[in-house]
Amino acid sequence: MRLVGLTGGIGSGKSTVSEMFRSLGATVIDADQVAREVVRPGQEALLEVARRFPGTVDAHGQLDRAALARRIFADEGERAALNAILHPRIQAEVQRRTAALAAAGVDTALYDAALLIENGLHHGMDAVVVVWVPEQLQRERLAARDGLSVAEAQTRIAAQAPLDAKRAVATWVVDNAGSREQTQQQVVAIWKALRSGAG
Repeated sequence: MRLVGLTGGIGSGKSTVSEMFRSLGATVIDADQVAREVVRPGQEALLEVARRFPGTVDAHGQLDRAALARRIFADEGERAALNAILHPRIQAEVQRRTAALAAAGVDTALYDAALLIENGLHHGMDAVVVVWVPEQLQRERLAARDGLSVAEAQTRIAAQAPLDAKRAVATWVVDNAGSREQTQQQVVAIWKALRSGAG
């Protein structure tokens, strides 16, 4: 089975592009969804997060994502500590899902992961799709979407590798700075190429 990485930056529109691939029939493994599952109440990862980041699990045993985000986006060391807890578990679950899809006869799957390149996972992919926008547009979209100040949006963007650096290692780039229709056309072209075995 071919595993194709799909990545971008916060506020770049990666989730929109992922949904477009799904609508074309693509099988997508979503790293964010897996991450949410590994920190469900009762999971060992959530207990570790609660110990390492006091005040980020509420009285009902649910992860307070906003409180955790404030901690990790402001401090690289805190971000690394969280990654050390979550990423091995996320990767183990992704490997399990990938093996199950291959056994079921799926020939191509996309792995949608924001930190694909930062974590070096692109080296294990058969191809990489990067969703790209200019940084100013990324900052504006993120601030509007999450109700952040420009400075807060910039801090979150700076926590990830620059989109231009990600673009440099891409097999395909989806330029998401234009209209939804323009983005859709690019996604359709990439999916056709993947289905034909290109990349």
